[in-house]
Amino acid sequence: GCGKTSTLRMIAGFEDVTSGHIEVGGRVIDNLLPAERNIAMAFEGYALYPPLRVRDNIGFALLRDRQPRAEVKRQVEEIAELLEIVPALDRYPPTISAGQQQRTSLARALIRKADVFLLDEPMSQLEPQLRAVLRARLKDWLITRRMTTVFVTHDQTEAIALADRIAVMEEGVLQQFASPDELKERPANLFVASFIGEPPMNLFEARVDRSRSGLGLAVLDAGGARAFELRFDAEVAGLADGAAVHLGMRPHRLRLGDRAGAVQGTVTSHSWLGDQTHVGVEIGGTECIVVAEGEVPARLGAPIAVEVPLRAVHLFDADDGRALFHGSEAAS
Repeated sequence: GCGKTSTLRMIAGFEDVTSGHIEVGGRVIDNLLPAERNIAMAFEGYALYPPLRVRDNIGFALLRDRQPRAEVKRQVEEIAELLEIVPALDRYPPTISAGQQQRTSLARALIRKADVFLLDEPMSQLEPQLRAVLRARLKDWLITRRMTTVFVTHDQTEAIALADRIAVMEEGVLQQFASPDELKERPANLFVASFIGEPPMNLFEARVDRSRSGLGLAVLDAGGARAFELRFDAEVAGLADGAAVHLGMRPHRLRLGDRAGAVQGTVTSHSWLGDQTHVGVEIGGTECIVVAEGEVPARLGAPIAVEVPLRAVHLFDADDGRALFHGSEAAS
C-alpha cells in the first residue's frame, strides 16, 4: 500500500512516529498512549465484540462512560437509522453480513465524542447504490456536528465527494495535500494528474516551441515525430525552446468542433452515458478521451476535430514529472 492505514495508525498511537510530531487542536499527542488521545477509529477489520449484540457494540463506549441507558439507546438507534442497520441491532456480529458488520464498526466510532475520527475504508463492503446513499448522509452528519475526520479510501470519487482536503500518497510519500478542485485544476505532479479525475487526464509527449510568441507545443507521436502543433496566447517562464514536457489535457475541458486551431483526429470509441458522451479520438497515434455534454453522433472511424482550449492544458517536466504550467491559471 501507499501508507494510508499506517498514517491512521500513527495518529491513533498504534505505530511509532520516527520524526516530526502529531498535533490535534494545538496539542502534541504522539507522546500519549492511544487511550489518552480521545480518538475514535473504525477499523478496516471491524474489530467487533462477538458476544455483544450489535446495539451493545455501538454503544459500548457510552455505557463504559456510565451515560444514562435511555440516552445511549436513543443515540444508538439514531446512528443505526442513519446507516440502515436498525434490523440488526438485536443480533450478534457473527450472524450479520460483512456490510452490516462494517456499518456497525462505523456506527461505534461515530457515536463517540472524540477530537478526531479515523475511518479506514469504512464502506468498502457495501454495494455501490447503498454506498452512494450513505456517503451523502455521512458527509451531512460530519459537517453538521463539526467532526474532524481522517477518511482513508482508494476510491477517488468517494474522496472528492466527502473531503474538504485530500492527501494523495504514493509509496509512503505525500504527493499533494489540497482541495478536490485544486487537485484537478492544479495537480502538483504527473502522478496526481493521472490519478485524480475520471476519465483520467489525456497524456502526450511534446516539446516547447518558442519560434513564435506565446506558448507553442509540438506534440509528438509514438515514434517521436511531430504529430500536431498547439499554440496559445500565454507565456510560460522557465521553459526553454525545445524542452521536453508531458502534455496533459483534461477530457472535460476538451471540445468537439472545427474552429481555427482545432486538432484533427479519428473516432475510436463512443459511449453515451445519458447526460454526457465519452468520445475516444486517436490524434497523432495517441488515443485520448473527450467528454461532451448530451448525446454526440459520432461514427467509428470517422474524422473528427477536437478543440483544445488553454484551460485544458497542463505541462509537466519530462524527467521528474513536476508541474510546470496549468492553463486554468493563465486563462483566469
